[in-house]
Amino acid sequence: MKKKILLVVILVLVAGSIWYLESIKAHPDAGGNGAPQAINVGDGTTAIATTTTTTIDVQGSNSPAAVRQSLATLAATDKAEGYEPAIEIADPTGFVNVSSSFKLGSLIGKKVILLDFWTYSCINCIRTLPYLTAWYSRYASSGLEIVGIHTPEFDFEKDINNVIAATQKYGIKYPVVLDSNYGTWNAYGNQYWPHEYLIDLAGYIVHDQVGEGNYDETEKKIQELLAERGQILGMQTAPMPSSTVTVASSTIAGGAISPETYFGANRNEYLANGVQGRPGTQTFSIPANLYANALYLKGVWDVEPEFAQTPEGVSASAPDSVEYQYIAKGIYWVAGSANGSPIDVEVLRDGKPVAQSVAGSDIFYKNGHSYIEVTGDRLYRLVDDKAAGGHAIELIITSPGLQAYTFTFG
Repeated sequence: MKKKILLVVILVLVAGSIWYLESIKAHPDAGGNGAPQAINVGDGTTAIATTTTTTIDVQGSNSPAAVRQSLATLAATDKAEGYEPAIEIADPTGFVNVSSSFKLGSLIGKKVILLDFWTYSCINCIRTLPYLTAWYSRYASSGLEIVGIHTPEFDFEKDINNVIAATQKYGIKYPVVLDSNYGTWNAYGNQYWPHEYLIDLAGYIVHDQVGEGNYDETEKKIQELLAERGQILGMQTAPMPSSTVTVASSTIAGGAISPETYFGANRNEYLANGVQGRPGTQTFSIPANLYANALYLKGVWDVEPEFAQTPEGVSASAPDSVEYQYIAKGIYWVAGSANGSPIDVEVLRDGKPVAQSVAGSDIFYKNGHSYIEVTGDRLYRLVDDKAAGGHAIELIITSPGLQAYTFTFG
Protein backbone atom coordinates (compact mmCIF):
# COMPACT_ATOMS: atom_id res chain seq x y z
CA MET A 1 0.00 0.00 0.00
CA LYS A 2 2.82 2.42 0.92
CA LYS A 3 4.50 1.68 -2.43
CA LYS A 4 1.28 2.58 -4.27
CA ILE A 5 0.95 5.87 -2.37
CA LEU A 6 4.61 6.70 -3.07
CA LEU A 7 4.09 5.94 -6.77
CA VAL A 8 1.06 8.25 -6.90
CA VAL A 9 3.03 11.06 -5.23
CA ILE A 10 5.90 10.64 -7.71
CA LEU A 11 3.48 10.72 -10.66
CA VAL A 12 1.85 13.90 -9.32
CA LEU A 13 5.26 15.55 -8.90
CA VAL A 14 6.31 14.55 -12.43
CA ALA A 15 3.04 15.83 -13.89
CA GLY A 16 3.42 19.08 -11.99
CA SER A 17 6.97 19.52 -13.26
CA ILE A 18 5.87 18.90 -16.86
CA TRP A 19 3.03 21.40 -16.47
CA TYR A 20 5.42 24.01 -15.09
CA LEU A 21 7.92 23.54 -17.92
CA GLU A 22 5.18 23.70 -20.52
CA SER A 23 3.76 26.85 -18.93
CA ILE A 24 7.17 28.50 -19.32
CA LYS A 25 7.28 27.55 -23.01
CA ALA A 26 3.78 28.90 -23.56
CA HIS A 27 4.58 32.26 -21.99
CA PRO A 28 7.94 33.44 -23.35
CA ASP A 29 9.78 36.43 -21.99
CA ALA A 30 8.59 39.72 -23.48
CA GLY A 31 11.76 41.72 -23.95
CA GLY A 32 13.35 40.08 -20.95
CA ASN A 33 10.89 41.50 -18.42
CA GLY A 34 8.44 38.70 -17.76
CA ALA A 35 5.42 37.31 -19.63
CA PRO A 36 4.12 38.89 -22.85
CA GLN A 37 2.40 42.18 -22.13
CA ALA A 38 -1.19 42.74 -23.20
CA ILE A 39 -1.83 46.16 -24.72
CA ASN A 40 -5.08 47.92 -23.85
CA VAL A 41 -5.65 51.62 -23.45
CA GLY A 42 -9.37 51.23 -23.58
CA ASP A 43 -9.75 51.29 -19.79
CA GLY A 44 -8.21 54.77 -19.70
CA THR A 45 -5.36 53.82 -17.36
CA THR A 46 -3.35 51.57 -19.58
CA ALA A 47 -0.07 50.02 -18.56
CA ILE A 48 2.15 48.69 -21.32
CA ALA A 49 4.93 46.70 -19.64
CA THR A 50 4.86 49.40 -16.95
CA THR A 51 2.64 50.83 -14.25
CA THR A 52 2.54 54.37 -15.59
CA THR A 53 -0.47 55.80 -17.34
CA THR A 54 -0.28 56.00 -21.11
CA THR A 55 -0.98 59.43 -22.56
CA ILE A 56 -3.17 59.63 -25.62
CA ASP A 57 -2.29 62.43 -28.02
CA VAL A 58 -5.69 63.46 -29.28
CA GLN A 59 -5.48 63.91 -33.03
CA GLY A 60 -9.06 65.00 -33.72
CA SER A 61 -11.53 67.51 -32.33
CA ASN A 62 -12.83 65.41 -29.44
CA SER A 63 -11.45 66.18 -25.98
CA PRO A 64 -9.04 63.80 -24.24
CA ALA A 65 -11.73 62.97 -21.69
CA ALA A 66 -14.26 62.17 -24.40
CA VAL A 67 -11.74 60.03 -26.27
CA ARG A 68 -10.86 58.09 -23.12
CA GLN A 69 -14.52 57.51 -22.36
CA SER A 70 -15.17 56.27 -25.89
CA LEU A 71 -12.15 53.97 -25.74
CA ALA A 72 -13.30 52.62 -22.37
CA THR A 73 -16.72 51.87 -23.84
CA LEU A 74 -15.18 50.22 -26.90
CA ALA A 75 -12.85 48.14 -24.71
CA ALA A 76 -15.75 47.01 -22.53
CA THR A 77 -17.68 45.97 -25.64
CA ASP A 78 -14.66 44.13 -27.07
CA LYS A 79 -14.15 42.29 -23.80
CA ALA A 80 -17.82 41.35 -23.56
CA GLU A 81 -17.69 39.92 -27.08
CA GLY A 82 -14.73 37.72 -26.14
CA TYR A 83 -11.98 39.54 -28.03
CA GLU A 84 -8.45 39.30 -26.65
CA PRO A 85 -6.16 42.31 -26.12
CA ALA A 86 -3.19 42.64 -28.44
CA ILE A 87 0.26 41.71 -27.13
CA GLU A 88 3.34 43.89 -27.30
CA ILE A 89 6.23 42.95 -29.59
CA ALA A 90 8.52 40.55 -27.71
CA ASP A 91 12.28 40.11 -28.13
CA PRO A 92 12.69 41.93 -31.47
CA THR A 93 15.96 41.30 -33.31
CA GLY A 94 15.86 44.11 -35.88
CA PHE A 95 13.77 46.88 -37.42
CA VAL A 96 13.09 47.93 -41.02
CA ASN A 97 11.36 51.19 -42.00
CA VAL A 98 11.06 52.17 -38.33
CA SER A 99 13.30 52.99 -35.36
CA SER A 100 14.40 50.47 -32.75
CA SER A 101 12.22 52.19 -30.14
CA PHE A 102 9.06 51.17 -32.00
CA LYS A 103 6.26 49.69 -29.87
CA LEU A 104 2.74 48.62 -30.75
CA GLY A 105 1.60 50.32 -27.59
CA SER A 106 2.49 53.71 -29.06
CA LEU A 107 -0.20 53.18 -31.71
CA ILE A 108 -3.10 52.14 -29.48
CA GLY A 109 -5.68 54.89 -29.17
CA LYS A 110 -4.33 56.49 -32.35
CA LYS A 111 -4.26 53.92 -35.16
CA VAL A 112 -5.94 50.80 -36.43
CA ILE A 113 -3.24 48.13 -36.68
CA LEU A 114 -2.88 45.20 -39.05
CA LEU A 115 -0.25 42.83 -37.66
CA ASP A 116 1.13 40.49 -40.34
CA PHE A 117 3.27 37.44 -39.53
CA TRP A 118 5.31 36.61 -42.65
CA THR A 119 8.67 35.50 -43.97
CA TYR A 120 10.12 36.52 -47.30
CA SER A 121 10.73 33.09 -48.89
CA CYS A 122 7.16 31.90 -48.24
CA ILE A 123 5.14 31.92 -51.47
CA ASN A 124 1.87 32.18 -49.54
CA CYS A 125 3.19 35.30 -47.81
CA ILE A 126 4.45 36.75 -51.09
CA ARG A 127 1.01 36.40 -52.63
CA THR A 128 -0.56 38.43 -49.80
CA LEU A 129 1.92 41.32 -50.14
CA PRO A 130 0.20 43.04 -53.09
CA TYR A 131 -2.91 43.36 -50.93
CA LEU A 132 -1.01 44.62 -47.89
CA THR A 133 0.94 47.22 -49.85
CA ALA A 134 -2.25 48.34 -51.64
CA TRP A 135 -4.09 48.67 -48.32
CA TYR A 136 -1.24 50.68 -46.85
CA SER A 137 -1.22 53.01 -49.81
CA ARG A 138 -4.99 53.40 -49.66
CA TYR A 139 -5.61 53.68 -45.92
CA ALA A 140 -2.45 54.88 -44.15
CA SER A 141 -3.60 58.50 -44.37
CA SER A 142 -6.91 57.45 -42.77
CA GLY A 143 -5.22 55.89 -39.74
CA LEU A 144 -4.17 52.35 -40.72
CA GLU A 145 -0.75 51.12 -39.64
CA ILE A 146 0.49 47.79 -40.95
CA VAL A 147 3.26 46.12 -38.96
CA GLY A 148 5.06 43.15 -40.50
CA ILE A 149 6.41 40.61 -38.01
CA HIS A 150 9.12 38.82 -39.99
CA THR A 151 9.53 35.41 -38.35
CA PRO A 152 12.05 33.33 -40.36
CA GLU A 153 11.53 29.77 -41.50
CA PHE A 154 15.20 29.36 -42.46
CA ASP A 155 18.41 30.72 -40.95
CA PHE A 156 19.21 32.90 -43.98
CA GLU A 157 15.98 34.81 -43.33
CA LYS A 158 17.42 36.07 -40.06
CA ASP A 159 19.85 38.31 -41.94
CA ILE A 160 18.46 41.86 -41.79
CA ASN A 161 20.13 42.72 -45.09
CA ASN A 162 18.14 39.95 -46.79
CA VAL A 163 14.93 41.22 -45.19
CA ILE A 164 15.67 44.81 -46.26
CA ALA A 165 16.26 43.60 -49.83
CA ALA A 166 12.93 41.73 -49.76
CA THR A 167 11.00 44.75 -48.46
CA GLN A 168 12.47 46.87 -51.24
CA LYS A 169 11.71 44.23 -53.87
CA TYR A 170 8.05 44.00 -52.85
CA GLY A 171 7.54 47.71 -52.25
CA ILE A 172 6.93 47.44 -48.50
CA LYS A 173 6.88 50.89 -46.88
CA TYR A 174 5.29 49.98 -43.55
CA PRO A 175 7.29 48.99 -40.42
CA VAL A 176 8.79 45.50 -40.34
CA VAL A 177 10.07 44.00 -37.09
CA LEU A 178 12.45 41.04 -37.20
CA ASP A 179 11.33 38.19 -34.95
CA SER A 180 14.30 35.86 -35.42
CA ASN A 181 13.99 34.40 -31.90
CA TYR A 182 10.24 33.75 -32.34
CA GLY A 183 9.48 36.02 -29.37
CA THR A 184 6.38 37.66 -30.81
CA TRP A 185 5.37 34.53 -32.74
CA ASN A 186 5.28 32.55 -29.49
CA ALA A 187 3.67 35.40 -27.53
CA TYR A 188 0.73 35.28 -29.93
CA GLY A 189 0.71 31.48 -30.04
CA ASN A 190 1.00 31.71 -33.81
CA GLN A 191 1.52 28.66 -36.03
CA TYR A 192 1.10 29.96 -39.56
CA TRP A 193 2.67 31.98 -42.39
CA PRO A 194 0.96 34.26 -43.23
CA HIS A 195 -1.33 35.23 -40.35
CA GLU A 196 -2.92 38.66 -40.01
CA TYR A 197 -4.44 40.19 -36.89
CA LEU A 198 -6.57 43.36 -36.99
CA ILE A 199 -6.37 45.45 -33.82
CA ASP A 200 -8.94 48.16 -33.13
CA LEU A 201 -8.40 51.56 -31.50
CA ALA A 202 -8.87 50.14 -28.00
CA GLY A 203 -6.12 47.55 -28.53
CA TYR A 204 -8.22 44.43 -29.03
CA ILE A 205 -7.83 41.79 -31.77
CA VAL A 206 -11.20 41.91 -33.52
CA HIS A 207 -10.39 39.98 -36.70
CA ASP A 208 -7.75 37.49 -37.80
CA GLN A 209 -7.00 35.73 -41.05
CA VAL A 210 -4.91 32.57 -41.34
CA GLY A 211 -3.28 32.05 -44.71
CA GLU A 212 -4.27 33.52 -48.04
CA GLY A 213 -7.74 34.56 -49.08
CA ASN A 214 -10.76 36.44 -47.70
CA TYR A 215 -9.17 39.71 -48.80
CA ASP A 216 -12.50 41.50 -49.31
CA GLU A 217 -13.63 40.48 -45.82
CA THR A 218 -10.42 41.78 -44.24
CA GLU A 219 -10.54 45.05 -46.17
CA LYS A 220 -14.19 45.66 -45.23
CA LYS A 221 -13.20 45.18 -41.59
CA ILE A 222 -10.36 47.69 -42.04
CA GLN A 223 -12.86 50.19 -43.45
CA GLU A 224 -15.21 49.59 -40.52
CA LEU A 225 -12.47 50.09 -37.93
CA LEU A 226 -11.17 53.24 -39.61
CA ALA A 227 -14.68 54.74 -39.65
CA GLU A 228 -14.98 53.87 -35.96
CA ARG A 229 -11.60 55.54 -35.31
CA GLY A 230 -12.72 58.75 -37.01
CA GLN A 231 -15.85 58.88 -34.89
CA ILE A 232 -14.01 58.28 -31.58
CA LEU A 233 -11.30 60.84 -32.29
CA GLY A 234 -13.64 63.37 -33.90
CA MET A 235 -11.60 63.45 -37.09
CA GLN A 236 -12.72 64.69 -40.46
CA THR A 237 -11.62 61.90 -42.78
CA ALA A 238 -12.37 61.14 -46.39
CA PRO A 239 -15.31 58.76 -46.90
CA MET A 240 -14.32 55.11 -46.90
CA PRO A 241 -14.23 53.58 -50.41
CA SER A 242 -17.23 51.43 -51.22
CA SER A 243 -15.02 49.06 -53.20
CA THR A 244 -12.07 46.86 -52.29
CA VAL A 245 -8.67 46.77 -53.98
CA THR A 246 -8.13 44.61 -57.04
CA VAL A 247 -4.91 42.66 -57.46
CA ALA A 248 -3.76 41.10 -60.72
CA SER A 249 -4.80 37.47 -60.93
CA SER A 250 -1.22 36.39 -61.68
CA THR A 251 -0.36 37.01 -58.02
CA ILE A 252 -3.24 34.98 -56.62
CA ALA A 253 -3.01 31.34 -55.60
CA GLY A 254 -5.05 28.72 -57.35
CA GLY A 255 -5.07 25.03 -58.05
CA ALA A 256 -2.20 23.87 -55.87
CA ILE A 257 -2.37 20.19 -55.01
CA SER A 258 1.23 19.12 -54.39
CA PRO A 259 2.44 19.70 -50.80
CA GLU A 260 5.32 21.91 -49.73
CA THR A 261 8.37 19.66 -49.97
CA TYR A 262 11.56 20.17 -47.96
CA PHE A 263 15.09 19.05 -48.86
CA GLY A 264 16.69 19.34 -45.40
CA ALA A 265 16.85 16.44 -42.95
CA ASN A 266 14.62 18.20 -40.42
CA ARG A 267 11.51 17.87 -42.63
CA ASN A 268 12.26 15.80 -45.74
CA GLU A 269 9.39 13.34 -45.26
CA TYR A 270 8.69 13.40 -49.04
CA LEU A 271 12.20 12.24 -49.94
CA ALA A 272 11.50 9.01 -51.83
CA ASN A 273 14.91 7.56 -52.72
CA GLY A 274 17.10 8.19 -49.69
CA VAL A 275 17.10 8.03 -45.90
CA GLN A 276 14.66 10.57 -44.50
CA GLY A 277 15.59 12.60 -41.43
CA ARG A 278 19.31 11.74 -41.53
CA PRO A 279 21.84 14.53 -42.02
CA GLY A 280 25.10 13.79 -43.81
CA THR A 281 26.33 12.81 -47.25
CA GLN A 282 24.16 10.43 -49.26
CA THR A 283 24.46 9.05 -52.79
CA PHE A 284 21.18 8.93 -54.70
CA SER A 285 19.99 7.24 -57.88
CA ILE A 286 16.69 7.74 -59.70
CA PRO A 287 14.45 4.64 -59.80
CA ALA A 288 12.70 3.49 -62.96
CA ASN A 289 9.24 4.44 -61.70
CA LEU A 290 8.53 7.75 -59.97
CA TYR A 291 5.58 8.64 -57.76
CA ALA A 292 3.84 12.01 -57.88
CA ASN A 293 4.45 14.44 -55.00
CA ALA A 294 7.71 12.72 -54.08
CA LEU A 295 11.21 14.19 -54.04
CA TYR A 296 13.97 12.36 -55.94
CA LEU A 297 17.65 13.36 -55.87
CA LYS A 298 20.42 12.08 -58.11
CA GLY A 299 24.14 12.05 -57.40
CA VAL A 300 25.99 12.90 -54.21
CA TRP A 301 24.30 15.41 -51.88
CA ASP A 302 25.27 16.76 -48.47
CA VAL A 303 21.98 16.75 -46.57
CA GLU A 304 21.98 19.39 -43.83
CA PRO A 305 19.14 20.02 -41.32
CA GLU A 306 17.60 22.87 -43.38
CA PHE A 307 18.82 22.17 -46.93
CA ALA A 308 20.58 19.72 -49.26
CA GLN A 309 23.81 20.97 -50.86
CA THR A 310 25.78 19.89 -53.90
CA PRO A 311 29.33 18.97 -52.79
CA GLU A 312 32.73 19.49 -54.36
CA GLY A 313 33.18 17.26 -57.39
CA VAL A 314 29.90 18.13 -59.05
CA SER A 315 30.52 19.15 -62.67
CA ALA A 316 29.04 19.13 -66.15
CA SER A 317 30.35 15.59 -66.61
CA ALA A 318 29.04 14.44 -63.22
CA PRO A 319 26.01 16.61 -62.38
CA ASP A 320 23.55 16.37 -59.52
CA SER A 321 19.86 16.60 -60.29
CA VAL A 322 16.40 16.86 -58.75
CA GLU A 323 13.21 15.31 -60.12
CA TYR A 324 9.67 15.90 -58.93
CA GLN A 325 6.30 15.05 -60.47
CA TYR A 326 3.93 17.77 -59.29
CA ILE A 327 0.28 18.73 -59.72
CA ALA A 328 -0.22 22.50 -59.65
CA LYS A 329 -0.28 25.71 -61.71
CA GLY A 330 3.06 27.05 -60.56
CA ILE A 331 6.21 25.74 -58.96
CA TYR A 332 8.62 27.72 -56.81
CA TRP A 333 11.99 26.78 -55.36
CA VAL A 334 13.72 28.24 -52.32
CA ALA A 335 17.46 27.96 -52.95
CA GLY A 336 20.76 29.71 -52.42
CA SER A 337 24.48 29.62 -53.10
CA ALA A 338 26.85 28.67 -50.27
CA ASN A 339 29.35 31.42 -51.10
CA GLY A 340 27.06 33.80 -52.96
CA SER A 341 28.60 33.06 -56.36
CA PRO A 342 26.07 32.69 -59.21
CA ILE A 343 25.07 29.12 -60.02
CA ASP A 344 23.18 28.36 -63.23
CA VAL A 345 20.65 25.56 -62.81
CA GLU A 346 19.10 24.04 -65.92
CA VAL A 347 15.33 23.61 -65.62
CA LEU A 348 13.34 21.05 -67.65
CA ARG A 349 9.60 20.51 -67.62
CA ASP A 350 8.38 17.18 -68.94
CA GLY A 351 11.89 16.56 -70.27
CA LYS A 352 12.07 19.77 -72.35
CA PRO A 353 13.14 23.37 -71.79
CA VAL A 354 10.43 25.35 -70.01
CA ALA A 355 8.20 26.95 -72.65
CA GLN A 356 8.18 30.72 -72.57
CA SER A 357 4.39 30.70 -72.28
CA VAL A 358 4.59 29.04 -68.84
CA ALA A 359 8.03 30.21 -67.66
CA GLY A 360 8.34 31.70 -64.21
CA SER A 361 9.87 35.15 -63.87
CA ASP A 362 13.31 33.74 -62.89
CA ILE A 363 13.73 31.60 -66.02
CA PHE A 364 16.20 32.74 -68.69
CA TYR A 365 17.31 31.08 -71.92
CA LYS A 366 20.74 30.26 -73.30
CA ASN A 367 21.58 28.15 -76.37
CA GLY A 368 18.06 26.76 -76.49
CA HIS A 369 18.07 25.69 -72.83
CA SER A 370 16.11 27.15 -69.89
CA TYR A 371 17.89 28.11 -66.65
CA ILE A 372 17.64 30.05 -63.43
CA GLU A 373 20.60 31.84 -61.85
CA VAL A 374 20.82 31.15 -58.12
CA THR A 375 22.66 33.77 -56.10
CA GLY A 376 20.95 35.09 -52.99
CA ASP A 377 18.93 32.89 -50.64
CA ARG A 378 15.36 33.43 -51.82
CA LEU A 379 12.38 31.99 -53.63
CA TYR A 380 12.80 31.38 -57.38
CA ARG A 381 9.81 31.17 -59.75
CA LEU A 382 10.20 28.23 -62.13
CA VAL A 383 6.78 27.71 -63.72
CA ASP A 384 3.69 29.92 -63.92
CA ASP A 385 1.10 27.99 -65.91
CA LYS A 386 -2.42 29.10 -66.77
CA ALA A 387 -4.10 26.08 -65.18
CA ALA A 388 -3.24 23.32 -62.76
CA GLY A 389 -1.98 20.09 -64.23
CA GLY A 390 0.38 17.17 -63.73
CA HIS A 391 3.95 17.71 -64.90
CA ALA A 392 7.52 16.66 -64.14
CA ILE A 393 10.17 19.20 -63.17
CA GLU A 394 13.87 18.39 -63.41
CA LEU A 395 16.74 20.53 -62.17
CA ILE A 396 20.31 19.86 -63.31
CA ILE A 397 23.14 21.32 -61.21
CA THR A 398 26.76 21.27 -62.34
CA SER A 399 28.33 23.47 -59.65
CA PRO A 400 29.13 22.80 -55.97
CA GLY A 401 27.56 24.88 -53.20
CA LEU A 402 23.97 24.91 -54.48
CA GLN A 403 21.68 24.84 -51.43
CA ALA A 404 18.14 23.53 -52.01
CA TYR A 405 15.60 24.29 -49.27
CA THR A 406 12.06 23.62 -50.45
CA PHE A 407 9.59 23.32 -53.32
CA THR A 408 6.29 25.16 -52.98
CA PHE A 409 3.35 25.14 -55.35
CA GLY A 410 0.60 27.50 -56.39
